[in-house]
Amino acid sequence: MSPADDGAEALIDVEVRYAETDQMGVVHHANYLVWFELARTRLCSQTGHHYSEIEQMGYQLLVTGARLDYRRGARYGDTVRVACTLERLSSRGLSFAYRVHRGETLLVRGGTDHVWVDVAKGRACRIPERLEQPFASILNGG
Repeated sequence: MSPADDGAEALIDVEVRYAETDQMGVVHHANYLVWFELARTRLCSQTGHHYSEIEQMGYQLLVTGARLDYRRGARYGDTVRVACTLERLSSRGLSFAYRVHRGETLLVRGGTDHVWVDVAKGRACRIPERLEQPFASILNGG
């Protein structure tokens, strides 16, 4: 996997491993969510704060929803590119959009919704003040 980024979009390349496929050699649908997470973590890094640093600050991004639209399957040995963008940012939550391509072929589109959680309090909270501007900057094109 070799990450690259372009403005407010995070791009990662994933070589499909045998363990990610079913008996027909096609990527099992759940693995796309794992790839989404890799790209989302990369995009968070583009704010200047790796996701692990956000957790060290005492916050997490709880997944509240996931959507996937499968168009074609990836297969063992393929290299796919996963793109992630920040689609929506509000005071308590955010949404990411994803695309998975093999070359020029779109395989999957998807999205995830998240809320900010204050770990110490164990409940949803407003976006941490020191993260508001960095996340707003990637929403507006880096």
